[in-house]
Amino acid sequence: MADLQKALGEFDFAGDDAVVPFAVEALDARGRAVQLGPMLDALLERHAYPEPVARLLAEMVVIAVLLGTSLKFDGKFIVQTQTDGPVELLVVDLTTPSALRAYAKFDAARVDEAIARGATSPEALLGQGVMALTVDQGAHMQRYQGIVELSGDTLEAAAESYFRQSEQIPTTVKLAVARISRRGEGGFVEGWRAGGLIAQFLPAAPERMRMPDLPGGDLPEGVEEAAFEPDDAWTEVRALVETIEPSELADPEVGVERLLFRLFHERGVRVFPSTAVEDDCSCSRERIKGVLSSFTAEEIADSIEDGAIKVTCEFCGEHYTFDPKEFDGQEG
Repeated sequence: MADLQKALGEFDFAGDDAVVPFAVEALDARGRAVQLGPMLDALLERHAYPEPVARLLAEMVVIAVLLGTSLKFDGKFIVQTQTDGPVELLVVDLTTPSALRAYAKFDAARVDEAIARGATSPEALLGQGVMALTVDQGAHMQRYQGIVELSGDTLEAAAESYFRQSEQIPTTVKLAVARISRRGEGGFVEGWRAGGLIAQFLPAAPERMRMPDLPGGDLPEGVEEAAFEPDDAWTEVRALVETIEPSELADPEVGVERLLFRLFHERGVRVFPSTAVEDDCSCSRERIKGVLSSFTAEEIADSIEDGAIKVTCEFCGEHYTFDPKEFDGQEG
């Protein structure tokens, strides 16, 4: 019994704020799963967003970490929405390998009105617009950007559409956000949590990718799309993922590894080393001074308030103050 306990104790559970890759080889499926806790809580509480806005931004954060940590490059992965709804802008960027920051811009009056009407679903808050996913590998590399139209869709559906249209990979996405009570100094306090899972169908045989809109998916002449039979393995993966309850996806008592076992133990699931993510803004005094140095003398003059130039980072809330004399001599 002691040997068994030791062996179990040596298992490296990822815990919060770490993305876990997994594979279900019997079903030709691969994916990633995550539970976000302290990192997400710090990021959201810093801005004191209205609860529906915080929930929406949390979903974007989960999408960004699930997708961004799978990319092997040095640079930034950025997920951004621009829409005509009460929440006009959501931005999450991940500087590889692990530094994440996020920001939401919203119309406070319209959000209050939406809350009063009970219209706080992601679709209602976003409205019509686009979601863009950008890979930026630096000044000397070409940026890659994929764009998905948002027209009354959830962020889950938008992410799935991106992979179907841009990457041509069958994909299913599950997201959950919750506020839970935890023991802290002086009693119980509420904190934000979120969870997410993405699973993709990646069979070795090309003919098994014969699905509409996917590689090899062109239907024979005269065959209606409605008559197409999807691959049984992928149907099973989707069905299993649909059984996930939002409560267990974000529940720290469940954990990523236990959740994956619940889903796929009959087929066998392997997990791989996790990638931790952290709340770490890339702003700095030097970076902001570099931006201000590109301003004309007139723009610098317009930026002066009470004898100083004051800049606040929209992501982390850090305040920077500059003496206008630092920019004397700039051309108008």
